[in-house]
Formats: sequence, structure tokens, C-alpha cells
Amino acid sequence: MSKILRIRKCLISVSDKKNIVSFAKELVESKIDIISTGNTYKELKKHKIHAKNIESITSFPEILSGRVKTLHPKIFGGILANNENKIHLKQLKEHSISEIQLVVVNLYPFENTIRLSEDINKCIENIDIGGPTMTRAAAKNYNDVTVITSTNQYEELIKEMNKNNGSTSIKFR
Repeated sequence: MSKILRIRKCLISVSDKKNIVSFAKELVESKIDIISTGNTYKELKKHKIHAKNIESITSFPEILSGRVKTLHPKIFGGILANNENKIHLKQLKEHSISEIQLVVVNLYPFENTIRLSEDINKCIENIDIGGPTMTRAAAKNYNDVTVITSTNQYEELIKEMNKNNGSTSIKFR
């Protein structure tokens, strides 16, 4: 029997904000709590979508001109925790870490930036660190986390959740 995953908490950190507002509205309607970063958070708030700023979870501000924002145990513990491991669950509780069941991330447009700019510093700033790290963490913990990496996957996820009462199947993950 395949494991069904009920999504209760989502982390959204996207460079490409196409369709993010309508997608986030669907998540909120499904009673999913949203955590978000920087400009994604600002975009959601601008459209009156309830989300928590990542700083409210980590109690730590974005630093180094935004280079460090998601790289924090309160985020990665929530993504990487195996919810069938009693030690993991105990540590989550001890450190007040909430599980994150959905990670929505797409990467900085590095390839496009280097094609359009000769400014090495601009290119360097478009090397994404947090995005690939969150993607890999979510993929490593696919039993407990769904990861979405493209705006093209939003509709498919919503259909999967509607079919499974707010959950995703192991096959989908």
C-alpha cells in the first residue's frame, strides 16, 4: 500500500512568480499554511494571501544581501524529518520545529542571466544555493515531502490533492 501524505504546511520560495498567486490561493483554500521568503512573500502579501515570512519561523533575518534566508535548522529540520522516526519527532518537538510537507521552489535564472549579462557579479548573485538545497532535501525525504520545481507543475499538484483529499500519493511524489 502506498503512503498518502496530507499536506498541512508549505514553503514557497520562487524566482519565477508566474501563477504563484492563483496557486497559493488554492493552497490556502485547502487549509495549507504557507511559509515564504523575500520577494515571494511580498508578492503573496500584496495579493492579500495569508503567509508567514520565513523570519517568523527562524527568528533570524535574511542576511548577506539575501544569500542566506532558508538555510536554517527550523526549515531544513522541517523538510528532512522522517515522520515515522521517533527520534526525529522527538527532536522536532524539543526544538519547536514544524514539519513541512510541500516545498515549492524554482531556481534563480542563472542560464538566462549569463546569456544576457556580462556583469560577473550579477551572474554570481544568480547562482542559487537555497533553491537546490531545498529541492534536494525534499527529494531525499520524498516519503514525507512533495517538491514542486516548476510553474508547470502547479495544476498537476492541485489535481492530485483534489483527487486525494488534500494529499499526495507516493507515486506522485
